[in-house]
Amino acid sequence: MIDFARSLRLWFSPRRIDEEGTTPDYRFSLANERTFLAWIRTALALVGGGFAVDQFLPDLRWGVRAGLAVALLAAGALCALRAVNHWVRCERAMRRGEDLPVSGFPTLLSLAVGLVAVAMLVIVLTGRAG
Repeated sequence: MIDFARSLRLWFSPRRIDEEGTTPDYRFSLANERTFLAWIRTALALVGGGFAVDQFLPDLRWGVRAGLAVALLAAGALCALRAVNHWVRCERAMRRGEDLPVSGFPTLLSLAVGLVAVAMLVIVLTGRAG
């Protein structure tokens, strides 16, 4: 719990990361930042997809439309939060000379997006979207 609180504090005060170990090769920190930005782009795409489902499928039953939109929006929100958490955890591990953290989140996100995609495929193939 203490480690989580320390990580959470680093979300809002990234300059404190200097207190962790030694500075790694800048290329690794920059690669970590690019990975963070890729996660943020994914989060933005999921949020955009959620709004698109809600706004551009008015003929779809409200419950189905809202369910798909909420699933995409929630996945986008989780992805954005996970991005900063993963960035901090990786940066700390690199500074400490530890193995990079392993996460099951990519699997969870893939399953969620896959389920929404299958649902949308069924909707398109059955012609229920209008």
